[in-house]
Amino acid sequence: MKTLKLNLQPVIGLEIHIELKTKTKMFCSCKNDPEETHPNINICPICLGHPGTLPVVNQEAVKKTIKTGLALNCEIEKNSFFERKNYFYPDLPKGYQISQYQKPLCKNGFLEVRGRKIRIKRVHLEEDTGRLIHEKDCSLVDFNRAGVPLMELVTEPDLTSAKEARDFAEELQLILRYLDVSEADMEKGELRVEANVSLAKKRGELGTKVEIKNLNSFRALEKAIEYEIARQTEILKKGKKILQETRGWDDLREVTFPQREKEKAHDYRYFPEPDLPPLYIDEETILKIRSEIGELPHQRRERLKREYQLDEKTTEILVKNKELGEYFEKIVSEFEPNLKKEKLLRLIKLSSNYLISDLVGLLKGLPFEEKEILITPENFAQFISLIEEGKISSKIGKMVLAEMFKTGADPLQIIKEKGLVQLTDKKEIEKLAQEIILENQKAVEDFQKGKIPALQFLIGQLMRKTGGRANPQLAKEILLKFLKKDKI
Repeated sequence: MKTLKLNLQPVIGLEIHIELKTKTKMFCSCKNDPEETHPNINICPICLGHPGTLPVVNQEAVKKTIKTGLALNCEIEKNSFFERKNYFYPDLPKGYQISQYQKPLCKNGFLEVRGRKIRIKRVHLEEDTGRLIHEKDCSLVDFNRAGVPLMELVTEPDLTSAKEARDFAEELQLILRYLDVSEADMEKGELRVEANVSLAKKRGELGTKVEIKNLNSFRALEKAIEYEIARQTEILKKGKKILQETRGWDDLREVTFPQREKEKAHDYRYFPEPDLPPLYIDEETILKIRSEIGELPHQRRERLKREYQLDEKTTEILVKNKELGEYFEKIVSEFEPNLKKEKLLRLIKLSSNYLISDLVGLLKGLPFEEKEILITPENFAQFISLIEEGKISSKIGKMVLAEMFKTGADPLQIIKEKGLVQLTDKKEIEKLAQEIILENQKAVEDFQKGKIPALQFLIGQLMRKTGGRANPQLAKEILLKFLKKDKI
């Protein structure tokens, strides 16, 4: 079979569903509780679609959707309305979904990812479906999720790689969490991503679109797009055509597989929801919601780099973990404001290092939550100052921090009670250094032959002998003084 040589360009768009963090469901007063494990508890005649019931719009869900749209540079539709999206599926109790099509709440926005503006076509509000549980010989339906406020975001086909699609989804998750509109936890189904992938012969063109579903992690999103690009490339190189269809993702085999042919908008027979009045959003409401938007991830990135001169890796950790970043800034605020710039920057660097490596390490994989941390920012700042001033060594520092983490005690109190005060007595260190040299003649000979690592070994032995209490710089100076003498 002849293989064609083609220069194909990936064209990718995303459809992202986000469960909003509200007390109640979208059109009824049932509890919106993603943690509920017992099936069919948070249900009522409205969210089950019983005849004669009337929906009522959840105003908080509308506000959170507008808030998201504003953060994503969208235009807000002042005259909007809900529609019925008609299709049958066992997890859809009414036989239709209340959604939006003609007049989404938000439109024509963008999200900048690594210097590129990815256009956002629409952000609209709808209700979620139930959840199917597939058993060996039957399928069960849990309607707890049915009717939960669901925000759908649709991008333009501006993404050009699997990595860029993943970066977009991760940045969006951060924004949603900063706005406090959703926890956006993919493992819990609070953020669900579908990718539309096609290949074009040149930029600006569109190929035959394939939609990939069942993407329940950022890794799955990236891997599925990579696989689909490769699959479609092989088909087109053989001179065959791509079928417009919906495909699933098999996480174990890391392949996409066909599910059904892709529906078009007219297949859903959209028409205005007769049981709900139109939505009118006035300018005053928009301005009020806009004023509630705090610092967004990209703004925090720029500020942390500018104010604290942090490297990119450290900045990204403190941005992605918002609460950890806020804790870091509280620590820095405890340092004296009139310190020399060089010293302040050293304290900032030490703070970020001990926070990201040592304190996070003590959490043993648990998320950082300040309310669960016994160490106050004031005590952490005091601990960092003790390290910077050379009053405790880094080894002792780790011991002190571990005790602070365990008890919440003041670092000076821990140092005093446990006898961890740094040893700076020159005569005592000289005596110990002589002992170390006599006990490690092989290392001494190696150093005198020019083997520099031997010195580090001897310093390590001295530090061990003092339980890490010796001042490392002083220990090094004293050892060097003795080693350079002809006779010990």
